[in-house]
Amino acid sequence: MNSSLRMYSSWSDATLLDALRANDEAAFEEIYRRYCYRLFTLAYGKLKSREIAEELVQDLFESLWSKRTTTTIQQLDYYLFSALRYRIINYIKAQKVRAGYEFFCRVSLSDADTNTEDSLAMNDLHSAFAAGMRQLPEKSREVFRLSRLEHYTVPEISARVHLSEKTVEYHLTKSLKLLRSYLREFLMSLLPLLFFFRGL
Repeated sequence: MNSSLRMYSSWSDATLLDALRANDEAAFEEIYRRYCYRLFTLAYGKLKSREIAEELVQDLFESLWSKRTTTTIQQLDYYLFSALRYRIINYIKAQKVRAGYEFFCRVSLSDADTNTEDSLAMNDLHSAFAAGMRQLPEKSREVFRLSRLEHYTVPEISARVHLSEKTVEYHLTKSLKLLRSYLREFLMSLLPLLFFFRGL
């Protein structure tokens, strides 16, 4: 380790934050080295996916750097772990909505008897999902469709709909909140069926 790196490694979090706000890339690199593994361990422990854990941690540090001059951080470790937990929760919630919709698609394409209890439940889920989609503003509906149903990334959506990435993220958050309110009770009641069909 060269003398410059040794110097940064001896700095407190508060000093590193001051340097980060002054656009000091080496200070950012030290923050990354200091917290990356601990953050990854938390994310992996919750999600059991190395790829997703790495993606969420990377997104967190990209956000930290891009907002270095505008975000008020009092305590670095508290901020980083809180921000990561927020990302983990949002990821899990988004997966629940996607799982419900994908499950609906699988069952709706099957030859199941429309009089069965399972099919009736799927009709309820379809109605809830359709009602939720109708409630979305046009732009939010388009952003949701591109993200959750066609699997475009936020930068790709930003380019397609001519909105900033921050605005795209706002529309996604807004869409998910509304759709969850329609789908929550159906997803919970259909949870046993989700596990059944995933085992097929």
